[in-house]
Amino acid sequence: MQRIFVNHTDQPEHSLLPSTPSSLIPDDINATPTTVTRHDPYKALRYGDFRLFFLAIFLTSIGEQMMSVAIGWELYQRTNSALALGFVGLVQVLPVIVLSLPAGQVADRANRKRIMLITQLVFVIGAVGLTLLSYFQGPLVLIYGCLLLGGIASSFSNPASSALLAQTVPSEAYQSAATWQSSSWQLASVAGPALGGLMIALFHRATPVFLVNALALAIVLFCILALRVKQARPTVRERTTVRSLLEGLSFLRKTQVMLAAITLDLFAVLLGGAVTLLPIYARDILHVGPSGLGWLLAAPSIGALVMTLFLAYLPPFKHAGRSLLLAVAMFGLATCIFGLSRAFWLSLLMLFVLGAMDNISVVVRSTLMLTRTPEEMRGRVSSVNGLFISMSNQLGGFESGLAAQFLGPVVAVAAGGIGTILVVLLVATLWPEMRRLGTLSETKNELT
Repeated sequence: MQRIFVNHTDQPEHSLLPSTPSSLIPDDINATPTTVTRHDPYKALRYGDFRLFFLAIFLTSIGEQMMSVAIGWELYQRTNSALALGFVGLVQVLPVIVLSLPAGQVADRANRKRIMLITQLVFVIGAVGLTLLSYFQGPLVLIYGCLLLGGIASSFSNPASSALLAQTVPSEAYQSAATWQSSSWQLASVAGPALGGLMIALFHRATPVFLVNALALAIVLFCILALRVKQARPTVRERTTVRSLLEGLSFLRKTQVMLAAITLDLFAVLLGGAVTLLPIYARDILHVGPSGLGWLLAAPSIGALVMTLFLAYLPPFKHAGRSLLLAVAMFGLATCIFGLSRAFWLSLLMLFVLGAMDNISVVVRSTLMLTRTPEEMRGRVSSVNGLFISMSNQLGGFESGLAAQFLGPVVAVAAGGIGTILVVLLVATLWPEMRRLGTLSETKNELT
């Protein structure tokens, strides 16, 4: 079995963040620990390795979100085709489908930090390629080729990154780490789309956006190099077999509450993938142009960021399962209203609600992954989880583009929202464990 070691002490670095007020220190110094326990919203951020990880996620995400605006706008301007937007998701998800399981095996056997460094370099190369293709108006097939290269790198980067997160904090900070990890992504997603749309409006082309993304990804390389996590070689090297590749799937099949959470997210986002069609809404339905597109793309992340901060300061979930089911149902309802809306303010509001509800799903699922996955299986389980996420996001984008091509964007989005609500009812019926899920700190596995 492979054992992971973290090169930091178990004591957090308190000097950079607010400390516990002296008023919370009991007069009786012999008081038991339970009398002084307080919820610390900054728990994960008190660790230096996690702060570097947080920064890396932020820089990666802000470049990714800016590139999403640039890709969508440039392709639609050059093709006027909703299907061309859908193919963006398809070429990115195909390598993830093919390579996720072996990539998880690699993440459980090789050095995860080294994997991230190599894949990050590939991301930089792809971003530079998109910059040149945009500047010289290169063929579309090469643009899709760069996106395919990024999808291959993501197949190996995602499980290594998810597993590496557990090495940056002790186990008692897992829920805090999942919450702040989400906030880093959401914070970048707020600024990224708006900044991307603004840059396109100012320069009248997407080339500067691709260049900024390449620079951001290059900086991430140095963040990863600065991480102090170390990984020892496994004492036992099992042979790579079909059974070992499928152990992540087998573990999720036996852990019913995790399977339910992942399935719920997969089909909800697959059916409710309105974000892919936002260039169409911005230009043809709401008539708000590229700057409006940036704000439409930013609205879900603003909602998610507000929800993240809200969750960080609240005590841990007491009824996580019911909260998750209700949040995804509201996600579906907000998707329906957005699809039918013709008012820019109402569309922004629904996207805000959509993002806030989706973030609850992200925090619950991420915390379950950290607390209930054995260390030696984190790579393989994370790869399966990443496969589900990619299928929901990227195939959802392809499904939305295909449905919009034949049914129109309004019908495609509204029908997806209705389908999301039906999925919630189905999951609640098939997996009663999800309805009964209490706090996320529970460590027992439901093996029914």
